[in-house]
Parts: sequence; C-alpha cells; structure tokens
Amino acid sequence: MSLTSPRRSGLTDQVIAQLRNQITSGEWPVGSRIPTESALVEQLGVARNTVREAVRALAHNGLLDIRQGSGTYVLATSELAGVMHRRFADASPRHIAEVRSTLESSAARMAAERRTERDLKQLDALLARREEAWATGDAERFVAVDATFHLAVVAASHNDVLSELYADLGDLLRDWLRDDVGGELRPENHMDHARLVEAIRAGDGDTAAAEAAGYPFLCLRGRPAADG
Repeated sequence: MSLTSPRRSGLTDQVIAQLRNQITSGEWPVGSRIPTESALVEQLGVARNTVREAVRALAHNGLLDIRQGSGTYVLATSELAGVMHRRFADASPRHIAEVRSTLESSAARMAAERRTERDLKQLDALLARREEAWATGDAERFVAVDATFHLAVVAASHNDVLSELYADLGDLLRDWLRDDVGGELRPENHMDHARLVEAIRAGDGDTAAAEAAGYPFLCLRGRPAADG
C-alpha cells in the first residue's frame, strides 16, 4: 500500500489518517521503524511541519514511539492498544498472567464449542509454524508466531468483542512474552500447545480451558516472587 499526496484542506488530519492506515493495515507492523520524516515529506508532498505534527499526534495517541537518535517505531495497532500498553506496561507479572489466564481459558472453552474446520486448519498450521520457529532458535520469530497462535485460538471463539479486546492487549502481551522467552530459546522454557489444539478439535471445553489457563502461569517461572 503506497502513500498518496493528500488534498490541500485538512492536511494534518489527512496525513494522520494515512499514517494510521499504514499501521492498522499491517503495512507497518508493531515494532517496525516507520520511514524517516524526510521520506514521508517526499511521499506525501506536504510540509515537514505537517508530517511532524501528524507523527506527534499518533505518538500522543500511543500508536508511535519517537526515539531520539533512533527513529520512530510502531508501538500499537490502535489507540486503545496504545492506551493499554502505557497503562499496564509496569503492571505486576502475576496480574498480567491472571488476566491472560481468564481471557484465554474462556476463549479456548468457546473455541472448543464453536470452532470450524477452517479454524482447525489455521491452528494446525500455526502450531507447526510455532515448532519450526522454536527450532530455528530465533526468539523474536518465535514470539511473533506464538502470539499469532494465541490470537487464532481467541478468534476461534467467534466472539468478536473478546477477539478485539485480546487483539488490543496483544502488543502488551508480546512484550511480556519477549521477557519470558529472553534472548535465547531454552529447552526448559518450551511449552507444547498440541494438547490445547486437540482439545479444541475434540470439542472438549473443560480440557481446552484448563490447558489455556495454565500457560500464562508457566511463563512466571524465573520471575521475581515479589510480583504477586
């Protein structure tokens, strides 16, 4: 998706809308660095001050993170996700685990009742990709695939409100997963999610909920005990 030169009226609002669309469409993924100010000026055909104002507005809303000397990075995919990221970035790991456990176990139970064949194919594919990512030893790749897997489980609940809420929490959860995994993938930290997928396939809501509920607390291994 390419950027286009906006009309002359309401320039800043139009630039904000275009930049936000680049983020929400996935053209600029979370964690990526957006084009430089000079590049955006050239692509959009507007004044430098207009681009700067638009970027600052999106940073204020929590979508972008301006890092002096490094560039501007995508922080979240929506204003709500940005608010959640700022509000809960310093939350207790145990509290984060409890929220994850509550949301993911409920979603897994519903997924076991409502999943379609398409959902199951998606979960099977992501489960395989998750194992492949782990085998590469690339921690960031594994975090991305694992987060996508959990999003797919929630999506299989076919509860749109729950799916959107979880997606808005997704950026924050990826940050916690990065901390859990660390820079190196260690065998003792590997968690097999095959039982969760099989429980969803079998329509076993109790087992699916129990499996999903336990994963976030396993992530607390190695964290300081004082977080509770």
